[in-house]
Amino acid sequence: MTTTLYHDIRNRLKAAGVDDPGLESRVLLRDVLGASDGAILAGDEIPATPAQGAALEAMLVRREAGEPLSRVLGFREFWGLNFKLSPDTLDPRPDTETLIETALNRFEGHPPKRILDIGTGTGCILISLLHEWPGATGVATDLSAGALETARENAQINHVADRATFVQTSWAGGIEGLFDLIVSNPPYIVRDVVPNLDVNVRNYDPILALDGGNDGLDAYRSILTEMKTLLSPDGIALFEIGFDQGESVPRLVEESGATPVAVIPDSGGNPRVVECRVGISKKTIAPDS
Repeated sequence: MTTTLYHDIRNRLKAAGVDDPGLESRVLLRDVLGASDGAILAGDEIPATPAQGAALEAMLVRREAGEPLSRVLGFREFWGLNFKLSPDTLDPRPDTETLIETALNRFEGHPPKRILDIGTGTGCILISLLHEWPGATGVATDLSAGALETARENAQINHVADRATFVQTSWAGGIEGLFDLIVSNPPYIVRDVVPNLDVNVRNYDPILALDGGNDGLDAYRSILTEMKTLLSPDGIALFEIGFDQGESVPRLVEESGATPVAVIPDSGGNPRVVECRVGISKKTIAPDS
């Protein structure tokens, strides 16, 4: 009976310290057996083949060992879309959706035609924006060949591959032309902090996507230098930042010769996105409400 299997899995996950073992048990059963929550909770009998049983056990063992559920499943939902994960990509977080929301707000009624996503990882930012703007095209860069392969697959999965180009390079090196929107979620964690991150992050997200250098700002310095020749005069750049970088990143923007326009908080009220532009006069910024 599925109800017995459900309770067994839930008990094992609870013993492993999983925060919501009931929910995760149902997610695993849905993924492997195709069972609905209603059928699982009602105790309906849902047959499992030996291969399905073995797959479920293997996934359960990985989760018991502390591997994040998204890594066990191999995908993460972001902005209502499914994104394949790989060892070369960061696991997209809900906070990054703040960047998508900001872009949609800034370009309401006049979508950008050309988008550049620097350090794309899974491709979740560019792909989500292309999904929202059917007339837009985009270029995504990453230093990791594995991340770019995953991003290409995700573009195919989410039906925007014909409008996306993926380039292996460091930040925006070698990219040409002007873009109406430049976006990036670069590594921004201070190097000395990385070893102390939660085990779910430290052991499973690639260090390349986490380590922002001695002060957490190395990536921004490189990106801002390249951005000035790539952002159109009327364009907007949106960068994700750490919760404690609401002053340091805008300062770097000013030092680069660009203009910080706003700091946008995430749903928890923490600084999350810096908006900047080129070709306009500098002014003091305040966080968006």
